[in-house]
Amino acid sequence: MVTKGEVVMAHIEDRVVHDADAHIMETRDWLEPFAEAKVRDQIQSLFDQVFLGPRADYFGKTIEKYNDAGFRAKDEEEFMARKNHLAMGSFLKEDRPRALDLLGVASQLIFPTTSNVLLEKLEHGTDLDLLYGMARASNRAQIDFCSVDSRLLPVCNIPLASLERAPQLAAQAIQSGAAALLIPWACPKDHATSHIALDSLWACAQEAQTPILFHVGAADFVLPKAHAANGLPAIADFHGGDENFRSISYMAIPAGPQQALSMLILDGVLDRFPNLKIGIIELGALWVPGYMRQLEAALEAFGRHEQRLQKLALKPHEYVTRQVRVTPYPTEDTGWIINHAGPEICMFSSDYPHVEGGRNPYGRFQATTQDLPEHHLNAFYRDNFEDLLGTKTLSNAAALSNATARPSATA
Repeated sequence: MVTKGEVVMAHIEDRVVHDADAHIMETRDWLEPFAEAKVRDQIQSLFDQVFLGPRADYFGKTIEKYNDAGFRAKDEEEFMARKNHLAMGSFLKEDRPRALDLLGVASQLIFPTTSNVLLEKLEHGTDLDLLYGMARASNRAQIDFCSVDSRLLPVCNIPLASLERAPQLAAQAIQSGAAALLIPWACPKDHATSHIALDSLWACAQEAQTPILFHVGAADFVLPKAHAANGLPAIADFHGGDENFRSISYMAIPAGPQQALSMLILDGVLDRFPNLKIGIIELGALWVPGYMRQLEAALEAFGRHEQRLQKLALKPHEYVTRQVRVTPYPTEDTGWIINHAGPEICMFSSDYPHVEGGRNPYGRFQATTQDLPEHHLNAFYRDNFEDLLGTKTLSNAAALSNATARPSATA
């Protein structure tokens, strides 16, 4: 047990590291203070289905632990072992700066958790008012949580279901202090991710040096539900439930981001917006070298017949090197990925406080990158993140860190 006055060593101490993937763990009433009156009850109903459902007892007992002095006394001693709602700073924003100290990172992109999954499902529904109302509430909550420390960089959700509302929400989020904009990797149901009407969104993000991100979400969209009807006993996910990924759905994770990224590259979005940066987060990176080769093959096969390919200033795979940054999983051979995709693409991430990040993400990445030259390591741990975020976004996030994010929620 850590005694009073004892110095606890940080998880990472030997270099400057940015964390490209970390989360908050929402509680049942998380969005209530930030939601507009017209959608507040609907949002609360969605959260109730999560927090008052089959795992209600778990959530209740976990949150209650924060009233236990004995539990809190071991916050630092058990820092890397505690996960999800049990982790320091997972939902108490005042605790998150100390969590960054103990992790040892210079900054951290902060994603929602429950909100991401719910918004992804609403994206393919019919209630646009609820979809965008919940996105606004989630974005306000993100900015509020991160306001306690300039090292916390809020990621804001931008649904693409409406070609008119998406650019408006993006501009609003950037003005309010978003460090990055999260769009769904799954194609909207009525138009392409690369639809020309979204150019105003990309232009706004490029001007503000605010990256566009994809992030893993609900497992429901990765494979058809019939894949589980194999006649064998059901397999629980790593949380003991049935809503998250298992080995088979894990294998399909890269398909979605590859499709979305292909639209942005081959339909010319990254050509028209050469300073727009794309981050692909918690979707693995083993697929990247083969994907870049497949882009070369696509150009060879279709370059003589498709005008959109002939208009590109670069070869398709060169847009990946110039504008796309990706986080490998700690279970992947990151050294191999960097050697085959190039040093400009991969970034470190902890997935704190999610259980998937494990107890020693830094150690696991070190184990597979130990033979890389120092400048490649610096790119992985620091430089590629700073390239993704841009100096303007990083400085703006720091300037806005003490600003209030609470909206006119009664509107």
